[in-house]
Amino acid sequence: MNIVLDTNILVSALWSPGKNASEILNAVFSRKFTLCYDQRILDEYDRVLHYRKFPFSEWEINSILEPVIKAGISVIADPLPAVPFTDESDRKFFEVARFCFAVLITGNQKHYPHEPEIMTASQFCKKYL
Repeated sequence: MNIVLDTNILVSALWSPGKNASEILNAVFSRKFTLCYDQRILDEYDRVLHYRKFPFSEWEINSILEPVIKAGISVIADPLPAVPFTDESDRKFFEVARFCFAVLITGNQKHYPHEPEIMTASQFCKKYL
């Protein structure tokens, strides 16, 4: 099964080891699920994880990003301009999820269209882990 992770899921995985977000990442790293991303998503992951407000060390960030790249697949998704977004920075996750027929996992469903393939980490874990 293909999945796309909103950046807030990576932040949650680093903040709260052993919780839903980290369980999802562990499942990706063990190749139970295939993480789909594009360069826009990788750039956001890297930028956000390096924000000063997060106390993550470089090795913690690399321990997430390197396996994400190795275990996942990089795509170039088709643009979906007809779908309205209040925050355009979320569009890339939706486009990649649609392109890969993937479940989009996010900490804030309000940022996305109401669709069954868009769920929280908790919902995903209850359904698939």
